[in-house]
Amino acid sequence: MQQIVFLDSDTLDAGINLGRPDFPHHWQSYPNTAPELVVERLKCASIAIINKVRIGEAELAQLPELKLIALAATGSDNLDLEACRAANVAVCNIRNYSGPSVPEHAMALMLALSRNLFAWRQSLLEGRWQQSGQFCFFDHPISDLHGKRLGIIGKGTLGQALGLRASAIGMEVFYAQSQVGAVGDEDRLPLEALLQSSDVISLHCPLTPYTRHLLGEQELAMMKPGALLINVGRGGLVDEQALLMALANGRLGGAGFDVASQEPPPPDHPLMRALQYPNFILTPHVAWASEESMQRLADQLIDNINAFALGRRQHRLV
Repeated sequence: MQQIVFLDSDTLDAGINLGRPDFPHHWQSYPNTAPELVVERLKCASIAIINKVRIGEAELAQLPELKLIALAATGSDNLDLEACRAANVAVCNIRNYSGPSVPEHAMALMLALSRNLFAWRQSLLEGRWQQSGQFCFFDHPISDLHGKRLGIIGKGTLGQALGLRASAIGMEVFYAQSQVGAVGDEDRLPLEALLQSSDVISLHCPLTPYTRHLLGEQELAMMKPGALLINVGRGGLVDEQALLMALANGRLGGAGFDVASQEPPPPDHPLMRALQYPNFILTPHVAWASEESMQRLADQLIDNINAFALGRRQHRLV
């Protein structure tokens, strides 16, 4: 009988219906797992389910029974894929499950910042409407997104989905030129030109050695004064200390982040410090986490495990 162990089940909401594989198995689930407990909890497992738990060569060397690591996520940077390949441990991941959720979250951040929703709410809590003596008041600037240029860095599924939504409300959409071709696309611009000409920049590319700190002090200084920066990709894409400085000096119109270089960020993290500014919004890596997206993830996770048991290479990374 297959032994299946889920090492960090708290990374999925408890209200999501996580089914069970079709074949005979024993299922063990842990809300979270500290690094020193990974080997102990997987010592008899043939299938491990993980989201953020790290597994590398040292752990794999002590887990001869392990045959599959089923990622409950798309990203695999917490795994040593070469070590998995060398140990003959298959790896599969989740794909295309958050197609609506992530771009909708990016749009929500753009709209909230451009219309200053949080500042208006704070003014109402402070009684400003009653104090104004008018049917409305004008304490906070409001900008339309219609007619503005959106520069998207990353033209994958999520980047294109955001582009479609932005076009639908009248934005002009351009993408950063790829490093791997498609230079001739009419809707692509060199990164420098994209930063200089866009009213909003949104990040939807993977975190790689090339893209780490893709936007630093120099790149942020290239952006149009008053431009918005949205990051629902990966925290390391932006030099967060440089972002804090750009918010402090008032050059950026605002920023909306759903990710941080360290999660959860400590209290003195640059993004936590940036919360002092009313034009900065931080959400706790939940752009993907609509109820519908989490259910698609859960369904695909079990389907991937069933496929592996049947000998099918579904969503395999290794």
